[in-house]
Amino acid sequence: MGSGCCREEEKLEINKQVPRFRAQALVGNEAKSISLDEYRGKWVILVFYPADFTFICPTELGDLADKYPQFQQIGAEILSISTDTVFVHKAWKDNSETIRKINFPMVADPTGMICQAFGTYIPEEGLSLRGTFIIDPDGILKAYELHDNSIGRSSDELLRKIKAAQFVREHGDQVCPANWQPGKDTLKPGMDLVGKI
Repeated sequence: MGSGCCREEEKLEINKQVPRFRAQALVGNEAKSISLDEYRGKWVILVFYPADFTFICPTELGDLADKYPQFQQIGAEILSISTDTVFVHKAWKDNSETIRKINFPMVADPTGMICQAFGTYIPEEGLSLRGTFIIDPDGILKAYELHDNSIGRSSDELLRKIKAAQFVREHGDQVCPANWQPGKDTLKPGMDLVGKI
């Protein structure tokens, strides 16, 4: 039931291919083997979190579960990942009203191999930092953030980032300024803008 992941020479870099992996995941109420390769052609968000049955984690995952249909509408898939097993994921889902709402795959990484490949692993704890990774349809890393485990994340900001990344992918000559939302003005980089913003 362990994770199959990554070659040692792979290094996580923006605008480069992300490490590939295959792992067990709780999908609905069943354990399934899933591969990151299965999601080629879609935007993918990997959401690493420390552990099931904790405190901030259910608030984050519950928020993502509520907004999951919005992510799906824009062609994005969410995979949550912790170092728990699929059996612990299932027990948590059975016992928590918040976690019961989750319809996205909950990946199990009990060996920590996926966490290590993405730089979120805390070896002395056997847990993951809060890490969020936005991957484009070609498997290219477009954005990521790491948090101290006492700081929760915003799914609204994550949704905004995905939309900005999608816009830039479609309109390569334009960039999205701070707090950009769909329909708002973008920028076209060039010498005429230097010193005028």
